[in-house]
Amino acid sequence: MRYVKWTFITALVLSVFGLFHYTLPQHDIVRIVNTYEERQDLSGWTTMFWQGTTNGTDTQQTRDVQFIQAVFPDGDTMVYRNEDTGWGWPFYFKFDTANLYTEANDAISTKAAPEWYSVTHYGWRNEILSIFPNAVAIKPVEGPDASIFPWFNVVFLTLLVIFILLIRRMWLQFRERSIDPLLEDVDEAWDDRTSGIRSWFKRRR
Repeated sequence: MRYVKWTFITALVLSVFGLFHYTLPQHDIVRIVNTYEERQDLSGWTTMFWQGTTNGTDTQQTRDVQFIQAVFPDGDTMVYRNEDTGWGWPFYFKFDTANLYTEANDAISTKAAPEWYSVTHYGWRNEILSIFPNAVAIKPVEGPDASIFPWFNVVFLTLLVIFILLIRRMWLQFRERSIDPLLEDVDEAWDDRTSGIRSWFKRRR
């Protein structure tokens, strides 16, 4: 049972970590090299990594998707998709896909005269599954060595920890005031009942 418990806890922690890593915003310092639009045939369980009303189903979706191609300072490449999140999950409330596409086109630069931008995005890039992070904002930075402090992530995770600790404290207080006394009464009643039964057997002897 101990191994089952720790396996469950490990799986739960990894799942929560994966959810936060996928959902919380990340910042890449890149040089934007191109934008394009491509028709995508989305089907199967990987549709959960795309925006749509039928995410996670086997229903095939075919639509045009905008992409932003970028290069990191070390030469590695990245491709972002550019899709509205709307009112759905994750809750970025992104409705400005067309504006972001225009900004990305205006930000294109060459290797000889690079311009560096911070691309805020969520999600993962996986070539095998053909999934792309979704860009939600871009802004110019001074150079390839620029860094963006993740203020939102720090504040969000801090508030989340405070909320969890608050819920835990409320649960412990509720248990101490309501559940523990009830369990003690049940134990006492059980002890009284078993004592009465033992006394009855002794008298019968």
